[in-house]
Amino acid sequence: MFIAVVATFILGYLAIVFEHPLKLDKTVPALIMGALCWAFLAIGFNGGFLDVIDSHGTLFSMGHGAADHAGHGHGSPADGFTNGLLHHLGKTAEILVFLIGAMTIVEIIDLHRGFDIIKGWVKTRNKKKLLWIVGILAFILSAIIDNLTATIVIVTLLGKLINDKNSRIWFVSLAVIAANAGGAWSPIGDVTTTMLWIGKKVTTPGLVGWLVIPSIVCFIVPFFIATFLKPFKGEIDIDDTVDEESARLLSSRTMLFLGLGMIVFVPIFKTLTHLPPYIGMMLSMGVVWLVSEYIHPEEDFNEERKHLYSAHLALSRIEMSSILFFLGILMAVAALETLAVEGVGALRYVAEGLENSIPNQDIVVMLLGVGSAIIDNVPLVAAAMGMYDAAVDSKLWHFIAYSAGTGGSMLIIGSAAGVAAMGMEKIDFIWYLKKITWLAAIGFVAGAIAFLIMYNLFG
Repeated sequence: MFIAVVATFILGYLAIVFEHPLKLDKTVPALIMGALCWAFLAIGFNGGFLDVIDSHGTLFSMGHGAADHAGHGHGSPADGFTNGLLHHLGKTAEILVFLIGAMTIVEIIDLHRGFDIIKGWVKTRNKKKLLWIVGILAFILSAIIDNLTATIVIVTLLGKLINDKNSRIWFVSLAVIAANAGGAWSPIGDVTTTMLWIGKKVTTPGLVGWLVIPSIVCFIVPFFIATFLKPFKGEIDIDDTVDEESARLLSSRTMLFLGLGMIVFVPIFKTLTHLPPYIGMMLSMGVVWLVSEYIHPEEDFNEERKHLYSAHLALSRIEMSSILFFLGILMAVAALETLAVEGVGALRYVAEGLENSIPNQDIVVMLLGVGSAIIDNVPLVAAAMGMYDAAVDSKLWHFIAYSAGTGGSMLIIGSAAGVAAMGMEKIDFIWYLKKITWLAAIGFVAGAIAFLIMYNLFG
């Protein structure tokens, strides 16, 4: 059954990678993989062939009962398995609710043509200038509102600026690199940095102080190289036939600043209440929805036209398949995290094997970054948090935050930002691998070198 769980994950992952040759939406293999991984895990566990481990390090086996390795509560093996499943579903649901809230707010802003305000600020047609404007916007926004939401905003903006899809996906792909780099130095910029922050492994001043320069290097180097590439030469073709009145809705400015303001409010709410971010996102979505119900977008606004600007329409425009893709992939990874191998979770077992075979810790952490492009960075960082017992704000935690945050840019499915961009623009995995991966890898290595030089000089 162990082989069945691992083989299901590998086959499902390959089906996701080759979705275009297979002509199959990536959500399908993700959902099947997530369900089957847990099904094989349950069959193996109930048959006494497999052990499972919960988030506290407690091992459960139908053959031996519960063996407590962490001093936490005991329970029947069946309860341990069920509680483990519910725990991972809860963690996955936190991400999905946050994602739904962010996407809904962005769609409400879009319905009220709020992004036309930002579009109006971008006056250049020059592709190089536009590339830098998009990159800087993505980098700064991701540090404030998180890399996923920033990518959604940037992709929406680019959709309004660039008509040609072949040109647009180049800009979108580079924006993913910038967003991941921007999220790595902020405690609210990426799920993994938030985990390390909440887990008291890093502090905000420590994270910003040590990672802002490596993150800037990680962003600037690939962008500088990209300016010499053919897709960023010349000028963009802007559709001048768009009715100027489309940017003159009475509600455009209000909904843009309210929407972005309420997203920025989420980390403030978390700081004040110590509640998980998704609770703040629920509140923010509710407030934006409330205002959208009563605001008048047009001079002659009437009830018949209200549905054109309603949150119900915004919800119908959400990329629901991306939400379900997250559900499938995160639950499949959770199954591997729950599957026990020699007393630890399978992912942690792999991480410890890596540590034993490669004595240089810096190389291990950089490989973790590469791994985060292949497998979700959240369980990898969770495994690292369980593996090491370093002090708060140690070099190790800062390097893990950088590597896990920026390494995911090397594959389109390696980060939440990349998955969102892939879903919104239907970017092909193989295309990204051929055209963008090398740029992201150069940026990742350049930032890592900058980080190591900083620590050798000032650490």
